[in-house]
Amino acid sequence: MDRLTLGVFFPIEAFSGDQPTMLGQERLAGRAEELGYAALWCRDVPLRDPSFGDLGQVYDPWVYLGWIAAQTSEIALATGALVLTLCHPLHTAKGVASVDRLSGNRLVLGIASGDRPVEFPAFAVDFEQRSALFRDNLRVMREALAEQFPRLQSSYGTLSGTADVVPKPITSVPMLVTGHSGQPLEWIAKNADGWITYPRGLQRQAQVAAHWRAAVESAAPGVFTPFVQSFYVDLSDDPDGAPTPIHLGFRAGRHFVVRFLEAARSIGVNHVILNFKYGARNAGDVLEEIGTEILPQLAASQP
Repeated sequence: MDRLTLGVFFPIEAFSGDQPTMLGQERLAGRAEELGYAALWCRDVPLRDPSFGDLGQVYDPWVYLGWIAAQTSEIALATGALVLTLCHPLHTAKGVASVDRLSGNRLVLGIASGDRPVEFPAFAVDFEQRSALFRDNLRVMREALAEQFPRLQSSYGTLSGTADVVPKPITSVPMLVTGHSGQPLEWIAKNADGWITYPRGLQRQAQVAAHWRAAVESAAPGVFTPFVQSFYVDLSDDPDGAPTPIHLGFRAGRHFVVRFLEAARSIGVNHVILNFKYGARNAGDVLEEIGTEILPQLAASQP
């Protein structure tokens, strides 16, 4: 499948420092849906680490996704990414199913092992064991969501078939691994419903995407599993503005952004998550310009 869709990270806001204002996000979420963006992405940042520089949308991801679900009706609601290692997998399973039910089957679950060392001691979790814990928590969560009164054994305890996690999701919730989360690519291809990776130059990203397709074809021949990347963009006022680099992205006019996105699609990227944090313009104006000028061009150029 060679189609490309665009999503946007909360906060839909340009801001300095690590904490956004979070003003007007409900209106912007609704406008993103009207314009045809495919997904709204919400991050899981349990604790403030000033050295990391970004609190995401500030609010708890389950609470915030529930709130945004009530403000929208069709756009996908996604986590990018939920830190599985810092949560009891049964609590995670209940949150997943609850948002999926209340949103009308719109949840996409991005998951990760966690990359902020300061958080792990606060949760009494060994940072060095996060890769193994990630695998085990994913297993428990999947079984709890798929089975009625399952029998489960994990480091957290035992579920002996006499109790159950409710609700269950409407259908199977897509689960996409972020980064490697301490796992080989072959494991991700076999156990995930897609892969979220980081921005790279197009030549290097083409190689990474090709490795992903090969791993997927080996694990599940003929099955489509999306290749997703994040991307920071500072959209210039000048539509013909040349690109200049910013952190994990670039500043450029919309004509170059269109060419970049079309090139990304041609190398196998299926979804790009836009982040407006480092923008010089109002993020709502950027959301609008991308939605009215770039999304139609992408749609017209795709099969």
